[in-house]
Amino acid sequence: MNGEWLVRGRDGRLSMYLMTQDAVLCRAELVPGGPWDTPRRLGGDRRLRSVAAVGQGADRYAHLVAWSATASGAQELVHSTHFRPLLAALDWDSVGRPEDAGAATGVPSVAVDDQGRGHIFVRDGGGGLRMRAQAQKGGWGPWRDLKGAGVREAPVAVPGRAGRIEVYAAGERTILYWRQEAPATAFELVEVVEAEVRPDTLRALASSDENTTLFFTDASGDLAAWRPGGRPISLMPAAGPGPVSAVRCVIDGHDCTVVAQRSAATGRIAFAAYPSELEEAGAAWTESGPVLPSDATASLALDAEGRLVAATLSPSTGQLQLTRRKDEPGLALGAWRAV
Repeated sequence: MNGEWLVRGRDGRLSMYLMTQDAVLCRAELVPGGPWDTPRRLGGDRRLRSVAAVGQGADRYAHLVAWSATASGAQELVHSTHFRPLLAALDWDSVGRPEDAGAATGVPSVAVDDQGRGHIFVRDGGGGLRMRAQAQKGGWGPWRDLKGAGVREAPVAVPGRAGRIEVYAAGERTILYWRQEAPATAFELVEVVEAEVRPDTLRALASSDENTTLFFTDASGDLAAWRPGGRPISLMPAAGPGPVSAVRCVIDGHDCTVVAQRSAATGRIAFAAYPSELEEAGAAWTESGPVLPSDATASLALDAEGRLVAATLSPSTGQLQLTRRKDEPGLALGAWRAV
């Protein structure tokens, strides 16, 4: 999934999304903090053809986007909204494609503004970025060309200050950054910074009420953080491949950012925490949990009580495991359990 696949719904229940060969499956807590239901296919019988994207707004509804084939064999993007974890999601609905015809152009990203409108972003065939957003009175607005050049792989998008959407993408030895000046306004490419980004390692987080932070692995193998207006800062060596999971939470009365990633060296999940937006303070990995398959990933969320929850999921086994932060000083986690 492009985005955090562990989310908390409007009713306080946690749910998770798993991309299989041609569908998105969902599991959810039956009650907050309680047992989980069995996996369910979302969006009907339509077969998906790509990595799916997931995003969530202030209303805590989950939006999902993926590529799917039409009856003629062309590829188009489809969208579904999942209002509550234990309810069925809406059927997949076509939102078209940024260009007239052809194959899928890249993994999509989806973000939701403070009015509950989904925004879909995807690379086009020319290496630029395209966007389509839900209209205020229903339906979808037109595809818009956000320009840019040399966009590689999947962009990442996140709601930032006052609900405006902010978007990041890796280019040729660059990071490109778009934002709205206010919700429901046009996007502008406002900054391009030099950086060598390893493929498929972007993750964005609203790290304060004012800013968003982009995490990525640089060419040296370090996990780096960047906020527009500054320069990328190296935090520490990345624990493994792919993007980190990141969440903002309170630890011992301090506003902190927690990141997690499967360690390539040991197969366990590595965690690190530091004061939010104070990357200069440094961070260090601490490992937890069992050894996991090489395709396992981690995702972080806050539960109905505001406690940090970490989940791991292996697509090859379908095994979901969870841990919660204990009521102790520091980043103390409870025993991992399979659900």
